Amino acid sequence: MSIQLKRIYEKPSDVDGLRILVDRLWPRGISKKAAMLDYWLKEIGPTTELRKGFNHDPKKFPAFKEAYIDELKSNPKQRKALQELKEICNNKDNQITLLYGAKDTIHNQAVILKELLDEAE
Repeated sequence: MSIQLKRIYEKPSDVDGLRILVDRLWPRGISKKAAMLDYWLKEIGPTTELRKGFNHDPKKFPAFKEAYIDELKSNPKQRKALQELKEICNNKDNQITLLYGAKDTIHNQAVILKELLDEAE
C-alpha cells in the first residue's frame, strides 16, 4: 500500500488510486462529480471545536495534533471512521490518496492520518 496526500483542488490523476476525502466539511467550489471520490470519511475529520481552535495556525499544530489523536481514540464516530480507513488501507495493492481542502500542505489532519497509517504498517 502506498499513501499520498493531495489537496482536493488539484486535478485527479490516474496515479491517485483510491481517492478518500478526510475533511468533515465539503470543500468549497468543488462539485461531487469533479472530486471523483471513492470515499468521503467525514467523521474522521477533526470536530468543529478542534478545527476552529486550530484555525490553521502552524504554531498551534503540535497541540492540534495531540488533541486530534486523542479525538480519534476517544470519539466513537471518529474511531470507527479511522478503523474503516485502516481496513481500506489493509489491501496492500491499493494506492491511496488522502484528500484535504486546507491550503497548508504541512499542517493539516491528513498529514496526521498518514503518519498514523504509516506507523500501523
